[in-house]
Amino acid sequence: MFFFFLSWGVFQRESWKTVLTLAYQSLGVVYGDLSTSPLYVYKSTFADDIQHSETNEEIYGVLSFVFWTLTLIPLLKYVFIVLKADDNGEGGTFALYSLLCRHARVNSLPNCQVADEELYEYKKDAAATCLTPKTTFGSRLKSTLEKHRVLQRFLLLLALIGTCMVIGDGVLTPALSVFSAVSGLELSMSREHHKYVEVPVACIILIGLFALQHYGTHRIGFLFAPVVLMWLLCISAIGIYNIIHWNPHVYQALSPYYMYKFLRKTQRGGWMSLGGILLCITGSEAMFADLGHFSQLSIQIAFTSLVYPSLILAYMGQAAYLSQHHAIDSDYRIGFYVSVPDKLRWPVLVIAILAAVVGSQAIITGTFSIIKQCSALSCFPRVKIVHTSSKIHGQIYIPEINWTLMLLCLAVTVGFRDTKRMGNASGLAVITVMLVTTCLMSLVIVLCWHKNVFFAICFVCFFGTIEALYFSASLIKFLEGAWVPVALSFIFLIVMCVWHYGTLKTYEFDVQNKVSINWLLSLGPSLGIVRVRGIGLIHTELVSGIPAIFSHFVTNLPAFHQVLVFLCIKSVPVPHVRAKERFLIGYIGTREYRLYRCIVRYGYRDVHKDDMEFEKDLVCSIAEFIRSGNHEPNGAKDDLESEDGKMTVVGTCCTHTDGIQLREDDVDNIESAGTSELREIRSPPVIQPRKRVRFRVPDSPKINRGAREELQELVEAREAGIAYILGHSYVRAKQGSSMLKKLVINYGYGFLRRNSRAPASTLSAPHASTLQVGMVYHV
Repeated sequence: MFFFFLSWGVFQRESWKTVLTLAYQSLGVVYGDLSTSPLYVYKSTFADDIQHSETNEEIYGVLSFVFWTLTLIPLLKYVFIVLKADDNGEGGTFALYSLLCRHARVNSLPNCQVADEELYEYKKDAAATCLTPKTTFGSRLKSTLEKHRVLQRFLLLLALIGTCMVIGDGVLTPALSVFSAVSGLELSMSREHHKYVEVPVACIILIGLFALQHYGTHRIGFLFAPVVLMWLLCISAIGIYNIIHWNPHVYQALSPYYMYKFLRKTQRGGWMSLGGILLCITGSEAMFADLGHFSQLSIQIAFTSLVYPSLILAYMGQAAYLSQHHAIDSDYRIGFYVSVPDKLRWPVLVIAILAAVVGSQAIITGTFSIIKQCSALSCFPRVKIVHTSSKIHGQIYIPEINWTLMLLCLAVTVGFRDTKRMGNASGLAVITVMLVTTCLMSLVIVLCWHKNVFFAICFVCFFGTIEALYFSASLIKFLEGAWVPVALSFIFLIVMCVWHYGTLKTYEFDVQNKVSINWLLSLGPSLGIVRVRGIGLIHTELVSGIPAIFSHFVTNLPAFHQVLVFLCIKSVPVPHVRAKERFLIGYIGTREYRLYRCIVRYGYRDVHKDDMEFEKDLVCSIAEFIRSGNHEPNGAKDDLESEDGKMTVVGTCCTHTDGIQLREDDVDNIESAGTSELREIRSPPVIQPRKRVRFRVPDSPKINRGAREELQELVEAREAGIAYILGHSYVRAKQGSSMLKKLVINYGYGFLRRNSRAPASTLSAPHASTLQVGMVYHV
């Protein structure tokens, strides 16, 4: 019945085989965390707040709450509403923020350009070609957000809070899942021995899990889906057995009337126990966050056809068993393994541990991904990002974050040593992320979907009220473990805010102290400076003008390369930038000066190429710009005005196969192109060159003499080598600044810069070709 709500257009675009394959694969990546929640929900709910009585009102009430929570939040909110708010196929907190940045222009990054709005993915679809809301309220809301910087900062802060809670969940979920799975040992040994075995075994599994991260999930990922599928079939089969064998009438508890009876009887204790019930939806956010790896339809099919029914049967089965076992030994408590038949406990224990590891792997990978997004948008210090798979998009490994998460996970496991406080901590992190998503979604409904404000109010009131109820129940347990995600999120939030503030101030200093183009051109036709062979890449954050670091360099060393490129690598608020839209290239001054500005645009999920591939694409794109700019100027849409002149959109080598191609051959293996369609521009012979550089230029259209000379000089410069000139700024708060600003800039931001990766890591610049120019920034 659920699939009648899905649009027929999706069915037509994707074959059933592809959709079902993605749905199967999504089990191991998306639903690992959500599927293991039956391990600890009842145990956390009945920990201290409420008791298990003969009337079964508590059991039935908890089951009713679990059923309706699973139905309203993961099924109704995420599967049928939030999944549709994708950012060109990408999901997560930053996807919502990215959508709002484009539709309301509230992006906090100052280097935005009009040219970025011409990107293909900047507009989601044909219906969104007009970014102006159609409703009167939407227009007023858009203008209000664009006028008030305070509201823009609050929106960024809201997105960062959600992000920090996701990172906190990356610490708590592995500890809770693995510890809960291992807790099944308590039914197979005495309590005295069990307490000495449970924590060490959980710690060993966690250490092994984090130690294997650098291999990448693609090596063992093929095991994830079968493990979760086996686990879901296992818990649903056990649930059906318990329902039939112990209490076939347990289905009556699905009525919402039992929630009322539960709260009326338990009162404050029942309200506090909602923090345990909340754990049944941990991992729901992964359906949206991992949307980029799968399709919307595949996630919907997997959840509605398998995950949702299996979880409902599992919870009903546990409730059926507990409804007939009121005198449970206190040593065993109320947990998942109590309801498992004796003969199946050991096999189920093994499957549960494997499922917990898979669920933990998913949240760890998700943490890596969201930190990469934050770093791309200048909200997190630069870290080393290793792409563990050359074929599977999005599989990354961040060593510093991995070992930090491992230490924090072990600290939580050893420090708490019980699922109750771990559950309190995890519940608060989960519900905070959901509240942030609800708030951002209400803005998306008005600003991006152009719907009436009535729908946004209904959405935020309905789901916000439910989540606020759970949030209050989790927050009341602040001293019983819920302080952990708050403390972790506060630390990460401080780091993000300090880094973002320092980055903005550094960029503002660059803008205020940039050198005018007239200063450069006033040096005379020859620039009055010695030009040496080769290509010089001046890395700058500016999208126009000459950076102060370059004037500082030229003042002290009046020489630079025969071809000079002012290179700006920037992130734009879209998930991906197509290869043919990657480069924006233009002249600085006249073309006789051989000065170019090149802006390289990446999306927040794009993979940066290594130095050799990047150099090849850069040089080839400049050559194509020289050729097309002289004979076939692009249309008005592609010729984008800047302070320096016209900037032209140029693709990478692979996107203009009919244009200029770059070849680098060993000197002993030089052959001509051998075709009548291509001519070659070669560098003149030099003494014992290591590489010979050639441009393969198509015969048509013809290029004039000036362009050929310019290409010839570019070939010579490329063969001589490329030098990377990077600014190394020492940032200090200027005199007269407040104590808080001095503390943030001089100590906080300075500490983060010293312990993060240098800007050269963004370029993957080889050390032998890198020159750093130091300069003090007083911001």
